[in-house]
Amino acid sequence: MTAELLWPDYAAPNDLAAIEAVPLAARGLPETTHALLTRAAMLWPDRPAVAVLPDADRWQEPHRRTFAQLLADVHRYANLLHDLGVRRADAVALMAPNCTELLTATLAAQLAGIAAPLNASLSPTHLGELLRRSGARLLITAGPELAPDTWTNARHLAGTGALDTVLVVRPTAASAILEPLPVLPGVTVAYLDAAARHRDSSQFVGTVPRSCDLAALFHTGGTTGAPKLAAHTHGMEVADAWMLAAYSGFTAESTVFAALPLFHVNALVVTVLMPLFKGQQVLWAGPLGYRDPDLFARFWRIVQRYRIASMSAVPTVYAALARCPVDADISSLRLAVVGASPLPIAVRYGFQAHTGLTLMEGYGLTEATCASARTFPGASRPGTVGQRLPYQQMKAVRIGADGTWEDLAPGRTGVLAISGPTVFPGYVVGRDENGYVLDGLSKLVDGWLDTGDLAQVDSEGFVHLAGRAKDLIIRGGHNIDPNVVEHALLAHPQVTAAAAVGRPDPHAGEVPVAYVTLAPGTTIAEDELCSWARDRVAEPAAAPKAVTVLDAVPVTAVGKPYKLPLRADATRRAVLEALAAVSPRAAITARIEDGSVIVTVVVEPGADPTAVEAVLGRYAIPWELRSSHEPDQPEPLVGADRGATA
Repeated sequence: MTAELLWPDYAAPNDLAAIEAVPLAARGLPETTHALLTRAAMLWPDRPAVAVLPDADRWQEPHRRTFAQLLADVHRYANLLHDLGVRRADAVALMAPNCTELLTATLAAQLAGIAAPLNASLSPTHLGELLRRSGARLLITAGPELAPDTWTNARHLAGTGALDTVLVVRPTAASAILEPLPVLPGVTVAYLDAAARHRDSSQFVGTVPRSCDLAALFHTGGTTGAPKLAAHTHGMEVADAWMLAAYSGFTAESTVFAALPLFHVNALVVTVLMPLFKGQQVLWAGPLGYRDPDLFARFWRIVQRYRIASMSAVPTVYAALARCPVDADISSLRLAVVGASPLPIAVRYGFQAHTGLTLMEGYGLTEATCASARTFPGASRPGTVGQRLPYQQMKAVRIGADGTWEDLAPGRTGVLAISGPTVFPGYVVGRDENGYVLDGLSKLVDGWLDTGDLAQVDSEGFVHLAGRAKDLIIRGGHNIDPNVVEHALLAHPQVTAAAAVGRPDPHAGEVPVAYVTLAPGTTIAEDELCSWARDRVAEPAAAPKAVTVLDAVPVTAVGKPYKLPLRADATRRAVLEALAAVSPRAAITARIEDGSVIVTVVVEPGADPTAVEAVLGRYAIPWELRSSHEPDQPEPLVGADRGATA
């Protein structure tokens, strides 16, 4: 492998064609994540690989591991897993806040078997379903010392009979004293690092993986029903990490800041694997990451002390940093990358005015490993999320009612599709004698991935997002892109976030409404925001009928917009307004169930249920009607199956 082949010139958009003139297979990439780590340990054995902060208060006391030490730790952990029976096709579940041991355990799980990270904030039902689907019988988890709530979830999972072994990780830089762990009937329980202490650190004793072998199973968020498990191969993860590392602006001296949770692909690909290619040090925030309010008060001093060169976060993080006085030299920070949700204009320019830094947008999704498009410093393309990464092809398509695809010309809006070496082989839908059964679930067509996003792709490969296909608001059979409404509201100087959803309407089916957050210390009437949007939305039918100001727009655990709660609120408000004449004191709630919003109406004594049913029947929503004459145990009058389904 030559440096010229591995590291082409890649500093600007016009470098893409020359890079792709050389086949990716000729560039000599490491075959697996373990091979990538082994290469780093051979090239830079004594160079610091990771520095992990115990917490924001101890930001000057990092726990460091060199590349050689990290590889040795991975071997120890992987050999322990192998001794416990983990083999190539076996999943290892991991559920803990970020800490030194979790970093090592994640790479070890990919070496011994398949890593299956879990978000501990998911419901116990979803966690149990993910364990069942992955087949993992061994869980690496936070103990009570690191995260009591996570430990409670782990004990619950163990109590269901889903686990044989629980290995406990401890806080970064924990004391040497090991408190006795609780006994879990029928389950082997031990501290991970202590159990692995005397295992061979020089090599892995089992069968090493190949490029085509599965490396990880990542759940896709769990915002609608049970989360799906997207399968990643070693080759996918290494290729995507290289595509990012190939950027000429990254050097060995470019320290990377990491604060996203390791159950998310960005944390693994961008802040674990990518830095291994060029021997970059990664500074990891404490277990709370960007959710730690104390981190923001010290953030700029952390940048100065560790000479942070790059970071990635969601817009809300940058909005918060724009309110933190810059009390340090932050000249080392050159790449502040933003993704996961649309970047509000107020956040973009507020952060730039505050810090002098231009936010670099990116785009990606779990089903395409992680990153698929990126912008470049000094080559800003406003309105885009960047240019496609090398060897990833992107296009817009029109998907017909019969499921057929029609390619659209550059510049036309359609469903964004991606192909190339980072596209996943499918979701886990079962297991048989050959291992996991994978299925694209209609997302894969002839090697192309349907992202579910609406976009234009121009002739240079720059992507202009236009919202989520599934978020379309359908008014009287006419499709309304919520992005149109959101962009109009985000143009307001006081608006920091916006989300448009459909509100049920008895005549049009749905009408657009919007929810916004405002810059701290500012106020504006909701009807003024409605007028602002109405004046800036070209299509009258797309103008929002109402705008509601919130303290925060709901997001998932990794910062992506979560519109279902907003749809539920909009539905509740619509029903409340509609029932005002026939049942003014009705108690109305809206809950989310398997991706749908279901309305429950509890009518007051004396209300005419027939009149209420007549009003509810005008809406294309699931509903149920109850009486309040037994408040503790309401009597169902009409079951959900009597309501119309959306």
